[in-house]
Amino acid sequence: MNGAEKLVHTLLDGGVEVCFANPGTSEMHFVAALDRIARMRCVLGLHETVVTGAADGYYRIADKPAATLLHLGPGLANGLSNLHNARKARSAIVNIVGDHAVHHLALDAPLTSDIDGIAATMSDWVRTCPTVAQIGDDGAEAVRQAHLRPGRIATLILPADVAWSEFPAGPARSRSDTPAESAVHWSDREGNRDRIVGALREGSSTLLLLGERAVRGQARTLAGQLAAATGCGLLAEYFSARVERGAGRPIVPRLPYAVDPALAALAKYRRIVLVGAKDPVAFFAYPDKPGRLAAAGSEILTLSVPGDDHETLLRELCSAVGATGSAVLAGRATHGLQEGPLTLEGIARTLAAVLPEHAIVVDESVTSGRGFDALTAHSAPHDWLTGCGGSIGYALPAAAGAAIAAPGRRVIALSGDGSSMYSLQALWTMAREELDVTVVIFANRAYSILRNELAAVGAGTPGVRATDMLTLDRPVLDWLDLARGMGVPGTRVTDLASLGEGLQRSFASGPSLIEVVL
Repeated sequence: MNGAEKLVHTLLDGGVEVCFANPGTSEMHFVAALDRIARMRCVLGLHETVVTGAADGYYRIADKPAATLLHLGPGLANGLSNLHNARKARSAIVNIVGDHAVHHLALDAPLTSDIDGIAATMSDWVRTCPTVAQIGDDGAEAVRQAHLRPGRIATLILPADVAWSEFPAGPARSRSDTPAESAVHWSDREGNRDRIVGALREGSSTLLLLGERAVRGQARTLAGQLAAATGCGLLAEYFSARVERGAGRPIVPRLPYAVDPALAALAKYRRIVLVGAKDPVAFFAYPDKPGRLAAAGSEILTLSVPGDDHETLLRELCSAVGATGSAVLAGRATHGLQEGPLTLEGIARTLAAVLPEHAIVVDESVTSGRGFDALTAHSAPHDWLTGCGGSIGYALPAAAGAAIAAPGRRVIALSGDGSSMYSLQALWTMAREELDVTVVIFANRAYSILRNELAAVGAGTPGVRATDMLTLDRPVLDWLDLARGMGVPGTRVTDLASLGEGLQRSFASGPSLIEVVL
């Protein structure tokens, strides 16, 4: 058994069963090991941002890490954008990054780079395995690091000679630099119990702001019970790794993205209780607008932080304030398919009407989808995933990873035409793996968000050259041809009726693409 084979077995022993890969020469022994060890599912991405984005989407649904296989420093660098999104979403990923053989590094070959330095920018743990004798322990440590709550990104650098050398018999000396795990309990924080209970008893002047896993499962239900019993406000962070929503689940609106609506939504609250969430701040700095979104003078209280047991803490809080009733649950949408010209409201209502039971929506619709939240709250029960780091090109790769994590569930990727061009290679992976993904491209032929941001930051009215940097015309992107070239059938819609019919038709097949011309 060589080092590469030992590492594959170690990953499998740690529950890592999928490897998203874009390998090169230094990873060929790992590729050969994957070929010989059939239990590991291997998924090729045609660009590293597809690989890392798919691993992010996989974790959000599977709640366990996948591995990535990346080629040297440049390959890792190509994947950093979606590793940034994954880190902000607290997704667990085990990156395996090949490197030159140790003796070759001194020659400074063209692809030699500071892989440790590149990895450190988007990883929570980085290690280079120095010898084949250590590969089992280092691989196990990488998996363990990724599993720490909240999810972490662990990067193991695998020199080519470590991969091809024979693994020795007998145990290796273990090494560990694992930080101590700690669970933060609200009663452990001085005075927090009384302040939070007192804040909730004040009712409507207090907000529960949910984030991380507090927007899922029983934690979400308990938060709904607290809101129903005390009259406190209830919101979720705008960006969430995975929200469970739809009919039969508590209604938890998202905090608005834009500064002015967010300020208005928070203006009435004297106290904000964070449940797995962060103190709300604006996505960017804007002239003459505050960066912190909570009302001036409001008090921020922390019930739980990411990685805590939100459900247990909320259950204890329910007991403390006597919140024993039911949460307000979303009813089922009663409107059917929409007709008429394409409008953003009509698109949201169409989506709400046709969304399949237990679908997974991966949302990077950017400007087109900001109003979708309230209009889809009464859809069939579903999961809603958003890009948490703001680096665009997230939706298509994450949709592929989510589909691999949940075979049998329909995945709908909502994306702008500009965002999708960052990672359109994910369409090819969807076709090769025959994934149940419907890609919806909102084609407004522009970076519409940047048009809005140009005005928001006070940069004036765009002239000819600025307009050229914000528009996607001359030539217009032909998404049907692009999809067809990747092996995905597509259709173009220009009204609500054809959108609804196209969505329903797509749910009965493998991957497909719908271009919505706005």
